[in-house]
Amino acid sequence: MDQNNKNKKPNGSKNNSNWRGVLSLVCWALLLTIGISYASTYMNSAAHSASSVELEYSDFEAMAESQQVEEVAFDTDEAILHITPKDGYTYTAEDGTVFLKRTDEEGRAVYSTTDKNGTPLPDTTLDLFTVQIESNDATRAYLREVAPSVRVDKAYQPPMSTLMVFLIQLLPFVVILLVMSLLMGFMAKKGGMGGIGGVGKANAKVYMEKSTGVTFRDVAGQDEAKESLTEIIDFLHNPQKYTEIGAKLPKGALLVGPPGTGKTLLAKAVAGEANVPFFSISGSDFVEMFVGVGASRVRDLFKEASKVAPCIVFIDEIDTIGKSRDNRMGGNDEREQTLNQLLAEMDGFDPTKGVILLAATNRPEVLDQALLRPGRFDRRITIDRPNLAGRIATLQVHTRNIKLGEDVDLKKVALATAGCVGADLANLVNEAALRAVRKGRRLVTQEDLLAAFELVIAGTEKKGSVLTEFEKKLVAYHEVGHAMVAYKQKNTEPVQKITIVPHTQGSLGYTLLMPEEDKTELRTKEELMAKIAVSMGGRAAEEVVMNTMTNGASQDIQDATNVARNMVAMFGMSDEFGMMALASRRNQYLDGGYGMDCAQDTAARMDQAVKEILDQCYRQAVETIRNNREDMDKVVAYLLEKETITGAEMVAIIEGRDPALVEDAYASTVTRPPEIEAPAKKVHMISQKIEAPAEVAQEEPEAEAPSGDAEPPAEEKPQE
Repeated sequence: MDQNNKNKKPNGSKNNSNWRGVLSLVCWALLLTIGISYASTYMNSAAHSASSVELEYSDFEAMAESQQVEEVAFDTDEAILHITPKDGYTYTAEDGTVFLKRTDEEGRAVYSTTDKNGTPLPDTTLDLFTVQIESNDATRAYLREVAPSVRVDKAYQPPMSTLMVFLIQLLPFVVILLVMSLLMGFMAKKGGMGGIGGVGKANAKVYMEKSTGVTFRDVAGQDEAKESLTEIIDFLHNPQKYTEIGAKLPKGALLVGPPGTGKTLLAKAVAGEANVPFFSISGSDFVEMFVGVGASRVRDLFKEASKVAPCIVFIDEIDTIGKSRDNRMGGNDEREQTLNQLLAEMDGFDPTKGVILLAATNRPEVLDQALLRPGRFDRRITIDRPNLAGRIATLQVHTRNIKLGEDVDLKKVALATAGCVGADLANLVNEAALRAVRKGRRLVTQEDLLAAFELVIAGTEKKGSVLTEFEKKLVAYHEVGHAMVAYKQKNTEPVQKITIVPHTQGSLGYTLLMPEEDKTELRTKEELMAKIAVSMGGRAAEEVVMNTMTNGASQDIQDATNVARNMVAMFGMSDEFGMMALASRRNQYLDGGYGMDCAQDTAARMDQAVKEILDQCYRQAVETIRNNREDMDKVVAYLLEKETITGAEMVAIIEGRDPALVEDAYASTVTRPPEIEAPAKKVHMISQKIEAPAEVAQEEPEAEAPSGDAEPPAEEKPQE
């Protein structure tokens, strides 16, 4: 309870501080407006008093009798007559200044002014008035008698009071102030040009306790990363346990890994487990068009974090502002200033306060070295693709709220999804649930999960595509060519499925290989060569059987070339170059591409070495196709009839069994050495016992294990 109250106080004080700032701004605006209004009112009053002229009543009578009066207004309250003379009237002041009344182009009454020496002065206005001696009726009767043209029906309109003038002048300022306040508040919420109160503010989202809705229970397959982060969280909760032996709180942890592995999800889980304030912000939120804004936001972010320490600050996609500060590709002052400010703030951490910085990126190779050194990011946590156990645990998390059928085997699904990340598995489970709904089922079956996996890798079926008989036969031999080479080769994955149904991702068919057990990233040269040979199986079948070539093998050729190029350039598996690295990886966690680190002549020789590997594997694939042509024809005939078959059905055809008896819709082949044929082809139904030759009988067969080249001995079979 105390911890919760402690965490809630900073937010309340922050809101009070914001209100105090707004109130201070309004007070200063009001004081400034009042000062300007009073000054304006005083100047207007002074100018008005300076231009008012009081005439003697006799002078007024003389003006009326000489027909120089145009209008007379009666001020009943003060018994004053306000006189408007006709154009041409001249008034001479006591100091000798002469005022000549005239009407300007806009119809206003103005007075041309000259001093006693005749020097022209700026035009002005005069208010001629006199004290009324007689009553209004007597004055009107007098004026009608001596000057019938004088207008006497107009009542005098007194000027507004000083308070009303002030309020009218104040109103525009108040409206402008309210509009500016609303505009600044709106722009500050949107994270853009927030005016005085929003440009340099950090737009970090603050999570308290489990408000993110994610905990470590929702993250699977990243046990090592969770262990490292759990220690950091425990340090925040129980610092004395570590400080007793002199351990210091880590300042930062960098989460690196491929996209979709759960870096952001893991950071949200930290927020759910930490029970301390958690600031979450993206690297792009620091970047603005104004130089210095990013640095200001970094300062503001760490200032707010230090107020509520202990806390955790999470910056997603830190490579946006943390790129290396070199000038090879041109500088960016805003980004470099932001990075410099981030480095300075991380150096200024007080280890006793408990402010920890978490950052995530999938491009660690572009980060500045000053950012990666110990003391800033003390730990580098790799969030890699999950292994078999991790994929099973991830599938269990994502199927927690999914109704599964009794036939669901998540281990088999995990085996099929080797190399997939957590986001891929979440998408796969969701697609399987959608497929179950489309099929009208209330449970997700094993078929739905594996069909969803095929949907991810090949897309949906093109039900409207029409292939000619020749095209279907060509596609069938192409796909069976892949499957036959994979079945007859060592070090290959078993065949799971063969189909000649066109799919939306550009394939007219595909052959699905699925491992029987989890494989690590370690690959032998023989496995890589077998993989290239399997990729070449489709083109080899086209050439051997159909005596032609098609563009359907373009992706196979691309995959085979990439494997062969990696073998030569990076794996040291070529006879010519041996243990020599010709390239280095550039983006380890993105596309996996690399750049050449050798001369042009060496690169040309490397291309030749790659071609030799491809030619060798292609010859091996062609030889396999020619040696198994009869079996291929049987499998192709069955495939043309069914359009989709399993690996077990292919094996049944090759072994001479009925493929219709295979019940498992997703049964795979069994890996066999190419020298060992199916046992059924070597069994002869006889009743006589076959003795071994004498020279073989004299040897000691127990001393050696049977080799892979030896044929299995035929056992005695009872005659049917």
